[in-house]
Amino acid sequence: MRIVFMGTPHFAVPVLRALADAGHSIVAAYSQPPRRAGRGKALTPSPVQAEAEAMDVPVLTPVTLRDVDAQAVFAAHDADVAVVAAYGLILPRAVLDAPRLGCLNVHASLLPRWRGAAPIQRAILAGDEWTGVGIMQMEAGLDTGPVRLERRTLVADKTAGALTDELAALGAAAMVEVLGDPDAYPPVPQSAEGVTHAAKIEKAEAKLDFHRPAIEVERQVRAFNPAPGAWFDVRGERIRVLAAEVSTGKAPSATIVADATGFAIGCSEGLLVPTLVQRAGRAAMTPGDLLRGFSIPEGALVG
Repeated sequence: MRIVFMGTPHFAVPVLRALADAGHSIVAAYSQPPRRAGRGKALTPSPVQAEAEAMDVPVLTPVTLRDVDAQAVFAAHDADVAVVAAYGLILPRAVLDAPRLGCLNVHASLLPRWRGAAPIQRAILAGDEWTGVGIMQMEAGLDTGPVRLERRTLVADKTAGALTDELAALGAAAMVEVLGDPDAYPPVPQSAEGVTHAAKIEKAEAKLDFHRPAIEVERQVRAFNPAPGAWFDVRGERIRVLAAEVSTGKAPSATIVADATGFAIGCSEGLLVPTLVQRAGRAAMTPGDLLRGFSIPEGALVG
């Protein structure tokens, strides 16, 4: 098929690669414009733009698709289908209707649960047992379109980073399967029951809240790994928690329980036991290594 690909972050790259490997013709790739990043704040292309350029696929980075000129350029690709994966721009009706088969989205949740911007993190935070990925026929509403194919996986103890990689691979395979025989995967309307919204992650949410049960705090650690990174303050320094476990012990909320090999932090129920931490500007380390260079006394309060 003639495909216009639309995506921006790393999640979308395996989908782009899989379409090309399956023999489809990627006639253009759309991505968010380059952003300033790094210490030098240099303009940096998105992962999709970088991958598409390496594949010699023409890349377009419009700020909006709402104006008629951008829509005319899109229609001129004469695509059979547009494949969308975490693109980040609203697609107006003129764009949705331009390809012969419309626009198919790789969405990282079991719709209608977790419509919106951050379905993977929200599934972890909510303690969902299962999540998955769906190939959705896009329409004007926010992730409201019918689903052609769905693949499921256990959330288990996965971080957002690990789950993102897994769902990207599942989504790539599912999209190739649907495009191999679209008629075999008719769109099925979403249920009107069980709708939830996956709001964008705000940086303030990554501050660990030890007045909640330890099982919920540990979910924060996994949901915000790798970004924006869960953290707490102690002795005037911010400590990132990259991995943690839950203990059935007891201590006052937000209070350190320390020993020579590590430390735990009291929660409203149970203890959070960090297993991998990071100080600002330092490499990741065990709590024991942290305590050898940064004393945290028994009973210290964290913020």
